[in-house]
Amino acid sequence: MQDQHDSLIKAFIYDNFVFDETVALDPAESLLDAGLIDSTGVLELVAFLEESFAITIVDAEIIPENLDSLNAIGAYVAGKTAVKEPASAA
Repeated sequence: MQDQHDSLIKAFIYDNFVFDETVALDPAESLLDAGLIDSTGVLELVAFLEESFAITIVDAEIIPENLDSLNAIGAYVAGKTAVKEPASAA
């Protein structure tokens, strides 16, 4: 499931902010520092994440630690969706 999330997130970032699939984006690279995303872009990203993964992102969670790199976004979404997914019975 995590790989599917990461693939969707990466595709969204490339389609909406990078535009050039030949650019190799380091998953740990800051999207803000690289100039790829700005405050409006963050709001677009939040809307995409909420719609795509059926999660709610409150204002207090819109921080660089959660949304500033592909790795951070993937980990954040994994944490949010893990809460919603029932634990499998052993």
